[in-house]
Amino acid sequence: MSRDITTQPRSVSQTEQYEKCSWQFYLQRVERVVPRPAAWSFQGTAFHSAAEALEKSGRAKGEEELVQLFSDQYSALVNKALDQEPDLGRWMTANKNPAGKDIEDRYVLGQQQVRDYVKWSKENEPDIWVDDEGWNGFDPEEAPLSPTMGLELYFKVELGGVVVRGYIDQIIREPDYTGRVRDLKTGSTKSLFQLQTYKVAVEKQWGLTVNRGDWYFGKTGGLSKSVDLSEVTEDQVAARYVEMDQGVKAGRFEAKPGFHCNFCDVSHACTFSRTR
Repeated sequence: MSRDITTQPRSVSQTEQYEKCSWQFYLQRVERVVPRPAAWSFQGTAFHSAAEALEKSGRAKGEEELVQLFSDQYSALVNKALDQEPDLGRWMTANKNPAGKDIEDRYVLGQQQVRDYVKWSKENEPDIWVDDEGWNGFDPEEAPLSPTMGLELYFKVELGGVVVRGYIDQIIREPDYTGRVRDLKTGSTKSLFQLQTYKVAVEKQWGLTVNRGDWYFGKTGGLSKSVDLSEVTEDQVAARYVEMDQGVKAGRFEAKPGFHCNFCDVSHACTFSRTR
């Protein structure tokens, strides 16, 4: 192997990628094949930045300021990717439109999704969880420790002997003071395993009970139905990470060609892909 992936922390995306096609995992994370760019990725990143900025400001930031934040970041990410891959024919799109039009369309779509989120958030006022224990036992003037907000919150926990890390978009405080994990989506793909991992990570790292989770969908400008996570156990979640981790360490990387090849960003380097 050209890179020692065996000692790396695991994540939701790594695990789901390995389960879907471990050869894609190998190409991208071991051989380090440069993935083809996709405008949908930059749209999601810029949208998350705008949503986070709104919530961190206590919803004081205005719509136009946040739309501009999205626009600037989206443009910067696209331009950087164009510098690295100027051939738009190699870009990925989720529709039949050429990449140039897809880039333009997602710029407009992302701006509207930011507007919709600002409106939704200010109307519904989700109660962002705050871990303010950092203040306890101190005079804030002598030790002004910042409380942790449940926004793009980094976690690193050990599950079944495997180190797992990631970022949680939002943790919402429920009326009964338990937590709800929330993932923000600009597209339609969602992952139950992601919410399950977040639930276990929050309880393990911060001691906050999490019984439910949901998704905010930029496509609809609203929430999904809530997902019951109360019966999810650490052992259940850990089992998938352990199986994936053992497979990587054993060098098991098998190709699983299928419909997902159409959305594989390293298919250009794959001898098994249907879309080369």
